[in-house]
Amino acid sequence: MIQLKPGIQPASLSASPRSATRQKTTSEKKKNTSLHFKRVFSDAAVAPFDQIEWERRNAEINDDSGKVIFKQEDIEVPKSWSALATKIAVSKYFYGDIAKGTDPYKGGREMSVRQLIHRVTRTITDWGIADGYFADEETAEIFYDELTWLCLNQHGAFNSPVWFNVGLYHQYGVGKDGGAGNYFYNRETGKAERAPSQYEYPQGSACFIQSVCDTMEDIMRLAMSEAMLFKYGSGTGTDLSSLRSTREKLSGGGKPSGPLSFLKVYDQVANVVKSGGKTRRAAKMNTLKDWHPDIEEFIDAKQKEEKKAWALIEQGYDGSYNGDAYGSVMYQNENVSVRVSDEFMEAALAGREWWTRRVTDEQPCECKDTRTLLRKIAEGTHICGDPGMQFDSTIHKWHTCKGTDRQNSTNPCSEYLFLDNTACNLASLNLMKFKTADGDFDVERFKAAVRIFITAQEIIVDNASYPIKEIAENSHIFRTLGLGYANLGSLIMSYGYGYDSVEGRALCGAITSIMTGEAYEQSARMARAMGPFPGYHDARASGVPKPVAKENVAPMLEVIELHRDAVREISDAKEFAYLKEEAAKVWDSASELGKRYGYRNAQVTVLAPTGTISFLMDCDTTGIEPDIALVKYKLLAGGGMLKIVNQTV
Repeated sequence: MIQLKPGIQPASLSASPRSATRQKTTSEKKKNTSLHFKRVFSDAAVAPFDQIEWERRNAEINDDSGKVIFKQEDIEVPKSWSALATKIAVSKYFYGDIAKGTDPYKGGREMSVRQLIHRVTRTITDWGIADGYFADEETAEIFYDELTWLCLNQHGAFNSPVWFNVGLYHQYGVGKDGGAGNYFYNRETGKAERAPSQYEYPQGSACFIQSVCDTMEDIMRLAMSEAMLFKYGSGTGTDLSSLRSTREKLSGGGKPSGPLSFLKVYDQVANVVKSGGKTRRAAKMNTLKDWHPDIEEFIDAKQKEEKKAWALIEQGYDGSYNGDAYGSVMYQNENVSVRVSDEFMEAALAGREWWTRRVTDEQPCECKDTRTLLRKIAEGTHICGDPGMQFDSTIHKWHTCKGTDRQNSTNPCSEYLFLDNTACNLASLNLMKFKTADGDFDVERFKAAVRIFITAQEIIVDNASYPIKEIAENSHIFRTLGLGYANLGSLIMSYGYGYDSVEGRALCGAITSIMTGEAYEQSARMARAMGPFPGYHDARASGVPKPVAKENVAPMLEVIELHRDAVREISDAKEFAYLKEEAAKVWDSASELGKRYGYRNAQVTVLAPTGTISFLMDCDTTGIEPDIALVKYKLLAGGGMLKIVNQTV
């Protein structure tokens, strides 16, 4: 059996007098309010890794011709895990170079799922101990066992950057002798600083939103920042409405390049930088607001490139996923979406004209036919999937930090919506794991899993690194998290209902509401122990010259009440009435605790696609999407193919 070794302690648990003083002060301050956890999943008498059966396997991935493109032999995996989950864990998440052997402490490759999970859950627990989250040592070890059990038994999983990066330094010493890393928030100095090594403060977030200013320096700065994000396995989004249009003038009298020209630069950066340094495609989103003078060209951009690819395919070029046809045209490495306001949609409904306005002075620029623009968006989406639409006015209504600034863009898959220069670390729960043998959805176990994961995600925030100072500082200030779920489609199918049925919507609405409400309730408990997120009482943020208001208390509580009121709108279905009732109770409690203590996090949940980690958890369907077929084939970005068979029906 592979033995697990103790890792490097976090810096705040070192023997230095300064650190010891900080630890003592933290412990005294949190003595009566720190977090407590009870065992729900784990067994105090048996370690999580010893509760299951293990077996030795080989992991192999082939391309569509049958050629082996990845193989690792004699790896240790839980007996209950499928071959697909094994391939994902071993090929995507195991650390190390097999050419250097099988000892990750010496640069060799991990050989067991227990090593993978332990390096992540042990590191997060040690961070939590160092930062004073737990009431006592016993609570900390309960937390470690519960988190480990949930990951090991495929009840939940963190986003890919956590599996890529967390624990490499603390368990194996990776990066100790390397160069400086990205930026982290130094809680002793109150400033963002370069990390002394590359993995001591690992990148743990998958979702980023960044700003760009209308200067060449900042436009190129964004390209570099995006490259660093892709390197460590994350995706990013930016609204380009701040860039002057081609219909305006430069200060020297020339003509601006416009957003689409720089979009080509960003597209190629994403093309050449693999995500996580592995065979995972970079993920990117760019948005443009409906008033921008170049909005029509933006809408048409990907559709035109798609037609170029078709022409190349007709001439005999390879039209496959990684083929030459699509590799020769632009904008294939990013998603694009139009930010539409209520005013734009109302103009389209009424058949009114739409005026764009200049970026430089906000004066009217050109008159457009609103319905033509809307039809072009629909045609582009039909042809190539882009552009998408983001409903700006609705998003702003549900924005918890209106006191700081507007919300401008999203991450690549649009699940994370928050301020510019912020980040979000993700995790997802496997819904099918909470369905009992008698057909009920086990609400109490589900809520317990929510509490464990949302706490783990919160602990990651200040122990992670970020590509630029502003994101490091704002991550500390707002502490946004993204807990979600996977396997909803399978859960609905397991009850025998259609995806768009009243019962399906009732089940989805109630579970989503319970998850978000319980996450906010736990966030309020953490606020009681650690204080609310700094941006709660002080709306100032890095990169925001002048906040809209002095604080974010009112907009935060306003959004909580919107969630609370929305419970009444969940579809009524007799079979799932108990879930709707539970959702109402959860939100009552989340609201009450939040009014007393505030919230530790400005945001707690998202519904991410959960592609790779859903396969890690042996889900038959991914995030919130229905299943597209009972037998599916997934082409991998670095080559190879996975066969996915629905086991639920």
